[in-house]
Amino acid sequence: MYITLADLLLTPIYLIIIYVIAFRFKASIKTKNIRRYFIPALTVKIIGSIAFGLIFQFYYGGGDTSEYFYHAKVVMSAFENSFSDGIRLFFGDGNRILDLLPYIKKMNWYRSSTEYFVVRAATVFGFLCFGNYTVISLLFAVSSFTGIWAMYKTFIKIHPSLYKEFAIAIFFIPSVFFWGSGLMKDTLTIGALGWLFYGFYGALVEKRNILRNIIISFFAAYVIYSVKVYILLSFLPPAALWVFIENNNRIKNKSLRLILKPIFIVFGFGIALIGATTLTEGNANYDLDNIGERTRINSLYLSEQQASGSAYHIGTFDGSIGSMIAVAPQAIIVSLYRPFIWEVRSPIMALSALEAMMFIYLTFVIIRKIGLFKMIKIISTKPILTFCMVFSLVFAFGVGTNSGNFGTLVRYKIPLMPFYLSALYIMQAYLKRPKKLRRFAVTA
Repeated sequence: MYITLADLLLTPIYLIIIYVIAFRFKASIKTKNIRRYFIPALTVKIIGSIAFGLIFQFYYGGGDTSEYFYHAKVVMSAFENSFSDGIRLFFGDGNRILDLLPYIKKMNWYRSSTEYFVVRAATVFGFLCFGNYTVISLLFAVSSFTGIWAMYKTFIKIHPSLYKEFAIAIFFIPSVFFWGSGLMKDTLTIGALGWLFYGFYGALVEKRNILRNIIISFFAAYVIYSVKVYILLSFLPPAALWVFIENNNRIKNKSLRLILKPIFIVFGFGIALIGATTLTEGNANYDLDNIGERTRINSLYLSEQQASGSAYHIGTFDGSIGSMIAVAPQAIIVSLYRPFIWEVRSPIMALSALEAMMFIYLTFVIIRKIGLFKMIKIISTKPILTFCMVFSLVFAFGVGTNSGNFGTLVRYKIPLMPFYLSALYIMQAYLKRPKKLRRFAVTA
């Protein structure tokens, strides 16, 4: 049991502190339409955090979240016995340290760098709240919320008139605020992705406060790289493409712009490929030479492990790049539009199915009104739509081929959901009021 009586005593105190700080920050937000969503958005993150802990303790009987907490408690106990031992254990790189073996033997994830990064974060938050699980989880949620809010502010800069739609897409998708608010990897990465999007836009698209935004992007990218590098790999190509299309669109001479556009696109993808190769070089899981085989193994393993009937099949592939491309359409469909309502096997799957139905409905409405080819044309002519859709499709392909079952897919796919739904809302608004959207858009 990791939720105890102490949680009931300490959680209200920390909630009061969090909301006092939040209301002070809210008062500094100048725009009324944006300010109105700050407290509700924070509140759903907090609700998601508390619900996550309760469900995993009393419904699932534990899980990764309890393991992170247990590992953090071990590291904290090392600090209590010896500060120097605690420091060495905290910064441990997975190698055996003889005098620390009593602690290391208790931690299955000591040699797993991605999990241990989360353990370090939980340890830091643990010292701020007497090692209390629920408060650590709350602090994870609040830190993640700062990145989600940064993501929201960035979209508002691009299309200020869509403040309500972006709030729904970024704050109020149930899967996102549930799976992205607990003591888990996903909470850190969704928050870091928001900060990366914010810093990237400010430094390379908006080109304001460049040094500050580069620093923000660097630290956000470091967190993602340390925990889930594949999110960074999915972000790099469309981000590079976005920058080069933006710069191409700012060329006033139409003929020169048309000539340089394919060069910008190829150059952008080239930089993204170099970055992705450098990031994954030597990594057994994500090295580009091994990624096809790793994808096949992961998918088979997760499918075999799923005993609840939520496994899905996207076709047969042997680990080669060619076979992965062959199953790409199915992988993208399963990530964006499934589970279908008749595939539901649990309450959490039902929630995911309703979200998938929303994606299907909005996509269908847009295609019905303007046609598939015009939709593609709109996406290709608006850099923010190009970025959102390419990122969403690349990410959907990656998680669709790696998950193997809906139980893991619903958690893996949350980084793409705000971007895909935001893109749909932008296209929907463009159909209704194109002149207004052109007038307000920063990156039209």
